[in-house]
Amino acid sequence: MSDAQWYVLKSKPNKEDALYKQVSLRGFETYYPRQAYTPVDPRSRKTKPFFAGYMFVHIDLLQTGFTLFQWMPYSAGLVNFDGEPAVIPANVMHTLITGIESQMQAPLNARADFVPGGPLKVIRGPFAGYEAIFDLRLAGDERIRILLTLSRGNRIPVELPLSHVEISYPA
Repeated sequence: MSDAQWYVLKSKPNKEDALYKQVSLRGFETYYPRQAYTPVDPRSRKTKPFFAGYMFVHIDLLQTGFTLFQWMPYSAGLVNFDGEPAVIPANVMHTLITGIESQMQAPLNARADFVPGGPLKVIRGPFAGYEAIFDLRLAGDERIRILLTLSRGNRIPVELPLSHVEISYPA
């Protein structure tokens, strides 16, 4: 019987993909969600980690040992508190995976339809419910600048994640 549990594995800076390959080659179950995005530089990578610098491993720590992950290439070791690796309960991990997978399966906003001056509605975050107009896309990070419409018709520039807005169609 296996006593495998979920742990958080930290990678060295910008080495998540290389670490994922190392962990996978050793046959460990790993959860390493990545999201697609459109970089400014077309030669740049087209995906980025959902949790930059981290991934989840499902292991029996008594069988594998703590030091394996400390010395693995591209690894900064397991996340731990007072020298004890932090365990992620199975139910928390299941909820996390389900939430991330459903978010990644949700239809994306019609990003190509965003045109300067086009009407938007903020659907998430502290400005949810406000009307705005699209101003511009910001470099490579799935962020945009909108002109938020205030109560008197004044507009202020606000930078938001692309997922916080949707196109506002006239009623």
